[in-house]
Amino acid sequence: MNSQYHSCNDKTNNAQTDPAVETLSACGSHSSLPHQDSSRRRFLQMTLGGTAAGLAAAAGMEFVTPPRVLAQSVLSPDAALQELMDGNKRFTSRSLTACEHDLAILKQNTIEKQEPFAAVLSCADSRVPVELVFDQSIGHIFVNRIAGNIATSEIIASLEYGAGVLGTKVILVMGHGGCGAVKATIQAKEVPGQISALYPHIQQAVDQAGPNLEAATKANAKIQAALLRQSSTVISGLVKEKKLKVVAGYYDIGTGAVSLLE
Repeated sequence: MNSQYHSCNDKTNNAQTDPAVETLSACGSHSSLPHQDSSRRRFLQMTLGGTAAGLAAAAGMEFVTPPRVLAQSVLSPDAALQELMDGNKRFTSRSLTACEHDLAILKQNTIEKQEPFAAVLSCADSRVPVELVFDQSIGHIFVNRIAGNIATSEIIASLEYGAGVLGTKVILVMGHGGCGAVKATIQAKEVPGQISALYPHIQQAVDQAGPNLEAATKANAKIQAALLRQSSTVISGLVKEKKLKVVAGYYDIGTGAVSLLE
């Protein structure tokens, strides 16, 4: 297994306050695939490429062989959003399943193409590990990260590619607690370099919600989601055809929970 995932079975991690650290320690537990609900099993059947998600017997885990599967992008927009939210519930309950996927097989199956079921526009903040927050693995989420989770022209182009070419069924614009970009916009202080270039993108949310950081952050996520729906002919067209959902959310960095804002 790739060394970056070794912490999934490391029980020595400090799990006092950080939900990401807490859930990493749960990856080596017996919350394995056969014990997940039917919707989770159906999703895995659709995403693991018909391969064996082998689990190490030496670690006391069962070997699981999912049935032959279809592309992730056959999920409906509603089902794609539900999978994200179900994954977040696993994250907050320390019942991660992404660590049980055979990463070598997932990497091999995504060499030629990618078929992520969802796209997430999140802040660049290091406390917002998108795949971990939604308990997903290689090839599942088309992640776009930028300070303040703002929809610049480059970000819109990336999300258009995800929806129009790769077939993502949902775009989640996710703000988060303690967002430095929103806080800086509220304070409007002089800053070095080009940091202040973020302010115009976020100012509308501050004008709408006032100086309350959480309220402004949530307003910003909703504004950026609306901007995606309105400013992109690719995205708006797919939304009108009910082939795509664009929603806003808020990640609480204290609890690890994601709440939908629309």
